[in-house]
Amino acid sequence: MSSSASARRGSSSVTRMAAAAVLVAALVALVAALILHRPPAPVVRSVPPPIARAQPVVAPAAAAPDPRFVVKHILSVRTPMRIGDHYWDESAAPAGRIVVTVDLAARVLSVFRAGYEIGTAVIIFGAEKKPTPLGIFPITQKDATHKSTIYGGAPMPYMLRLTNDGISIHGSDVADGYVTHGCVGIPVAFARKLFAAVKLGDKVIVTRGETLKIGDAITAA
Repeated sequence: MSSSASARRGSSSVTRMAAAAVLVAALVALVAALILHRPPAPVVRSVPPPIARAQPVVAPAAAAPDPRFVVKHILSVRTPMRIGDHYWDESAAPAGRIVVTVDLAARVLSVFRAGYEIGTAVIIFGAEKKPTPLGIFPITQKDATHKSTIYGGAPMPYMLRLTNDGISIHGSDVADGYVTHGCVGIPVAFARKLFAAVKLGDKVIVTRGETLKIGDAITAA
């Protein structure tokens, strides 16, 4: 082989290598362009579940107050009550309206405050010629030192007037065989406590033979 042929082959090899380098550079540039100009991949965001809104809490409607006067507690008197006996204990009773009941058949007066019995006493009452009336009576007058204007100034301590014709509850000697002219007589010590507890307008309910137990309503109250 001549030296000129070798020179031509060497020159041809250099040319091919240069062309290959150019092609590789072009491919690299193309790939780079594709990478740089590729649109960004969409961002996938997780969407939290909707927040459940708490339903408003509706308070139950308040119960309407019971308009009835219901017996809620009876005093515990361990022995049978006899003529002249009386008992008073308001320690367990809340504040509230007072109602007085009188049962002529049982010869007993009871005092209720907010449905709790706070006092009870054996009574005397009107004889057949002057009977104690039955019914519902508001207390219309209070007089701690009252004297009768009908019966010769007879003392009627701690008087609670029930009617305009002289019927009242008042302190009295309470003993076997004693009667009144229609009033309800109670022991003086008990009358003092009752006088202090009641106010004008409080009701006194006089019946004959109507008994009450816990849970019963005093319908006339």
